[in-house]
Amino acid sequence: MVSFSASVELPPTPRAPSAARTLLSALLAGWEAPQSRVDAALLVNELVSNAVEHAGGNRALSLQVKMSDGWLWAAVADGSPAHPVMLELTGLEPRGRGVRLIATVANRWGSEEYRDGKRVWFELGPDSADGDPFDVPE
Repeated sequence: MVSFSASVELPPTPRAPSAARTLLSALLAGWEAPQSRVDAALLVNELVSNAVEHAGGNRALSLQVKMSDGWLWAAVADGSPAHPVMLELTGLEPRGRGVRLIATVANRWGSEEYRDGKRVWFELGPDSADGDPFDVPE
């Protein structure tokens, strides 16, 4: 069994989601991960964006990524004790769809108390690689 892991601290700024996507994409390429990089980047973007918006402050966010037995696990830890909530949507709200998106795309997800805040995580199985959705066959 081959396992990989990485962790990085990110400042809680508007640039953090982009940095997290770039880092995750590089890790998945280097690890030859079987997951869809588009799905994984989308989920990490949501986790980091939510942490920046709702936890904010001056405390760094922690992006943690692991791959084992073909499964990808990624999490974002922040200093806020407030766990994510899936909102009921009427279709008129311009925001509030991130947790529902994570629940739809990920095989599993959740949140837990972590150090002096929380950690929100997701898992993608090895069968989640659908190819590049932008690569249209001729």
